[in-house]
Amino acid sequence: MQKIATFILNLMGWKITGRLPDGVKKAVIIQAPHTSWFDFVIGKFAFWFYGYDVRLLIKEEAFKPPFGGFLKMLGGIPVNRQKNEKMVDAIARLVKERDSLILVITPEGTRKRVDRWKRGFYYIALKAQIPIALGFIDYPTKRGGIGKVVYPTGDFEKDFKEIEDFYRGFRGKHPERFNLYDPAHPDGPENFKL
Repeated sequence: MQKIATFILNLMGWKITGRLPDGVKKAVIIQAPHTSWFDFVIGKFAFWFYGYDVRLLIKEEAFKPPFGGFLKMLGGIPVNRQKNEKMVDAIARLVKERDSLILVITPEGTRKRVDRWKRGFYYIALKAQIPIALGFIDYPTKRGGIGKVVYPTGDFEKDFKEIEDFYRGFRGKHPERFNLYDPAHPDGPENFKL
């Protein structure tokens, strides 16, 4: 699959860079900006290029026919956003039970512009004691991949400043839809949403 992915990415003019550090078998990869359904296509090819077997959190509604089986085949895990209070604990437990698991999350949670990113990715990584890899996509330069790796300390504001600084300057397919976290809307671990 890697050779096919490499061929298709090259054909489309996309360059994929970076990767997870050697020996990292469990991680949360956040993918941003997320402004188009085509981000999923480029991302899937990129993960095939890397040879990673990734799992994606996708809203439960997307798993209805005719696409449900296809999304599961591609590694999708349905998320019921009405019951998100216990979701992080369940996912962290799932990560701890496996020998390897690479989970991809779009912290914006939607392709529409949002005022703030959801924090679930951070608390999953913190509870599961795994790193957060910063996946990126930049449409004007046709570059994507994995940049920095952040190990959550429990100090969200400090850690997120590092994450936010990394994503400054990347542009999605629809750049007007991309917005970083707004600290004026604090969200503690007791009331975060995936």
